[in-house]
Amino acid sequence: MNSASWDGDRNLLMSMFRAGVAAADPMRIVPPHLPAPPRGRTLVIGAGKASAQMALAVERNWKQPLEGLIVTRYGYRVPTERIEVVEAAHPVPDQAGHDAARRMLRMVNGLTADDLVLCLISGGGSALLPLPADGLTLADKQQVNRALLRSGATISEMNCVRKHLSAIKGGRLAAACAPARVVTLLISDVPGDDPAVIASGPTVPDPTTCTDALAILRKYSIGEPAAALAHLQRGDDETPKPGDPRLAHAEAILIGAPQASLEAAAQVARSAGLAPLILSDAIEGEARDVALVHAAIARQVAAHGQPAPAPCVLLSGGETTVTVRGKGRGGRNAEFLLALVIALDGHPRVHAIACDTDGVDGTEDNAGAIAGPDSLQRAAAVGLRAKDYLANNDGYTFFERLGDLVVTGPTLTNVNDFRAIVIR
Repeated sequence: MNSASWDGDRNLLMSMFRAGVAAADPMRIVPPHLPAPPRGRTLVIGAGKASAQMALAVERNWKQPLEGLIVTRYGYRVPTERIEVVEAAHPVPDQAGHDAARRMLRMVNGLTADDLVLCLISGGGSALLPLPADGLTLADKQQVNRALLRSGATISEMNCVRKHLSAIKGGRLAAACAPARVVTLLISDVPGDDPAVIASGPTVPDPTTCTDALAILRKYSIGEPAAALAHLQRGDDETPKPGDPRLAHAEAILIGAPQASLEAAAQVARSAGLAPLILSDAIEGEARDVALVHAAIARQVAAHGQPAPAPCVLLSGGETTVTVRGKGRGGRNAEFLLALVIALDGHPRVHAIACDTDGVDGTEDNAGAIAGPDSLQRAAAVGLRAKDYLANNDGYTFFERLGDLVVTGPTLTNVNDFRAIVIR
C-alpha cells in the first residue's frame, strides 16, 4: 500500500468527521431557534453532553434576564455566567446527577403562564437526570442501567425503561413546569430523531407504558432489582401521555441531528472528488453485525461499482449496540471498526473511521478509531490477533497498540455514531 495514499485518506476521513461534529456545534445551531422573551421569568434547564455548550450559546444571545441549571457529563463543563452547570456521571448515573435533577424539579415549581422555560436537551441527558420514582433508589437505577448497557438493548428500549422508573423523565419535567410555556431545543442522538426518546423525553409526552418497559426487561432477562420490576408491575405511576393538558404549552424543536452531520461530511467528500453515499442516519443493531454489512457493501463497490463506482465514500450514523461478553475495553465504534477490519481482511482499496460525535466511545477516552488496508498486517507484526480482541470486546486496546485511536476530547455536542468508509 502506498503510504501517501494512507496518509491522504486518513486526513480525509478525519476532515469528514470534524465536519460532521462542526455541523452540530451548539454555538452555531442554537441561536436561530431561540424563542421571543416572555413577559415573566426566563428559566433555562436541561441535560446532556451538549447542554452546557447550548447554555453558553443561549447566554451569548439572550439580552434579557435569565437563570437556570444544566447537567452535563464530567469534563463537559463550559464557563457560563448566569446559568449554573453541574457535572455528573454518564452512562451509569451518580449522586451528583440525582441531586441536580431534584433541584431542577424544585426550581420549576410555582411558575406562571407568563414565564418561559427554555429546556436544552441532548444525548446523555437520560443518565444525567437519574431521579428515581417514588419507592426506588439511585442504586436501583444504577443496577438497571448497568444491566441494560450490557444487554445489547437499543437506545429506544433503554429509554423506555428509564422513563418508567423516573420522577422527571417521560414528560414529567414539563408537567411540573405547567402552566408556564416550555420550549425544548433538542440535539438528537437517537435513530429516528424521536423527541420522546432523546434523553428519555423529560418535556415530551410519552406514548409508551409500564407494560412496555416490563416487557423490555423480560426480553433481555433482566430480573433485578426486584423493586424496579415491582414498580413496573404495579403500573400505577404512568408518564404523561399525548393530550395531557399539563403539556399543552410545551413544544419541542429539533435543532441538530445525525443527518445534517452526514450531509456536512458528504460535502467534504465531494470537494475531495469522491461520490458520497449516505446509507442511513439511523442504523441500529450489534456493532459487529453492522460492520459485516458495511464491509459487504464496500466490497461490492470495489468489485462491481455498485451501488456507486469508486472512488466513493460510504457514510452512516445511528447507534449500534454491543452485547458485552468479554472483559476488554472499548465502545461500540471501536467494536464496529475492529469487526470491519476483520471482514475486509486487508482489502487494498478501503480505509475507514468510526467515532462517536461526542468525543467519547463508550466510557473510554477516545472518540473512536481509524483503519486502513494494512491494519491487520501491522497488528500481526506486533503479535495482535484481531479475532481474539473482538471476542474479548477489546477494540480499544487493539487500536491503541496500532496508534490508530481517534482522541478528540469532549466535543460539546452529540449526534451519535459517525462512520465513513472510503473506497478507491
